[in-house]
Amino acid sequence: MTRPLVLLVEDDPSIARFVAVALEELPIGLLVCGSVEDAWPVLQAHAVAMVITDLMLPGASGLDLLRQLRESSRADARALPVAVFSAGLSADVLQELQAARVFRVLSKPVSVVDLESCVREAVGLAAGEAQVPANAAGAVSLAVERHAIEAYFAGDEALFTAYKASCLAQFSNDIAQADAAVQGKDAPALRRVAHSLKSVLLTLGRDADSATARALEAAAASGDMTTAVSHWSGLRQRLG
Repeated sequence: MTRPLVLLVEDDPSIARFVAVALEELPIGLLVCGSVEDAWPVLQAHAVAMVITDLMLPGASGLDLLRQLRESSRADARALPVAVFSAGLSADVLQELQAARVFRVLSKPVSVVDLESCVREAVGLAAGEAQVPANAAGAVSLAVERHAIEAYFAGDEALFTAYKASCLAQFSNDIAQADAAVQGKDAPALRRVAHSLKSVLLTLGRDADSATARALEAAAASGDMTTAVSHWSGLRQRLG
């Protein structure tokens, strides 16, 4: 039996890794692209059953992708279920998503249970419970990690540990990108790094660091580089 294909459009490696490990027990194939521009050849070459996309992407946005699918000359593209990741929506964007018949809005960070449920419904799989290994009930050392494991990983400690390892490996790249943005006084680039980090850190149970990343994003969005650099300096030390 051919497995349904799910296309993930996400430029953040940590989020892409989370989705991959969260859905690895489902009988699906996962295709990953880092931009809308890279996604179109995949959509043309494969019979994709659903799309999951971030809203903030390099180049065209996830909302642009949704619009283009709904305006396609192909009936299968117009009917394709599209779920979007969002760390917060304005009323205008939410209205536009609804008008474009978005299948589901998944808040960042999303739990394994919610993500799996969304995919099961979209591709027509029977309902089931998230896979929890026998050792998942073992307590971890930090209370914040216990909360994150229960809130976002359905109690699956092994899944959390794998995701955490991938995030720690990615932090060096995040630091390099943010440092370059600070050096070049590139507020939009600094905002993109902060936008990614705020969700990743929250998923890891690092609520205070996530709040700093959120403040960093807001400062960079407003062009206040002095405040943004101050936030980044503290967050950088903790990531390092």
